[in-house]
Amino acid sequence: MKINWGTGIVLAFVFFIAFILYFVIQMSTNKKYDHELVTEEYYKKELAFQESLQKENKTQKDHMTVKIEIGERGLSLNFPNQKDIQGFVNFYRPSDKSKDFQLPIQVHAGQMFIPMEQLAQGRWNVQINYVWQGEEYMSTHKINIK
Repeated sequence: MKINWGTGIVLAFVFFIAFILYFVIQMSTNKKYDHELVTEEYYKKELAFQESLQKENKTQKDHMTVKIEIGERGLSLNFPNQKDIQGFVNFYRPSDKSKDFQLPIQVHAGQMFIPMEQLAQGRWNVQINYVWQGEEYMSTHKINIK
């Protein structure tokens, strides 16, 4: 069977359109390619951004920044003060909001330990909000678990 050049061009366009439609359908129906916002209440959190900046500036000014050490067994959060710390640690996974979680702060000898089993490999945004002697502090860190 011999195909002339006009039929070849039409077939090329048909295959190209089918190829594009396949990928559009694949991207819109497969949960692997989920394109939702990282946080549900994005705009409400954006309004509280100025308050967060003030807390972070106060944390740096008072030398109350929490240091994070990544070890083989897990994360170690090192607090500048060892007693009477209350608050929570938020772990945000930018690529998958279903892996986000929050932990209450439990300090032992100035440290809090999070085992590696709770953290998947990849990038995490860690936000530590805590109160010490009635003052609110906040530290944010971007870490990469390998």
